[in-house]
Amino acid sequence: MSVDAVQKYLNRSRASVYRYANTDPDSLNPPYDQTKLNPEVRRDKDDPLEFRPQEVRRFAEEVLGLHPTIQVQPPEETITHDLMRQMLQELRAIRLLLEERDRGE
Repeated sequence: MSVDAVQKYLNRSRASVYRYANTDPDSLNPPYDQTKLNPEVRRDKDDPLEFRPQEVRRFAEEVLGLHPTIQVQPPEETITHDLMRQMLQELRAIRLLLEERDRGE
């Protein structure tokens, strides 16, 4: 994930993402730090910072205390929904008629 993607995921500023990142001006790839956002291994100091999605999720949950919220929203009512509902009612009525006819035989 790029810095921009991490910024959107964490809902933080770009500067915050750079503050959270485990970087060191004296070391290209500093050792793992569980309190920081650890980037992928870089080959050159000019390579952009990249992060694994699992690392971003771990940092968000363990360090920042963020937990993703899933909101379930009811679907919009459309003509298709209405037609499907009417078809279901007709099929149920047909089933009842067939079951009554089978009992009568």
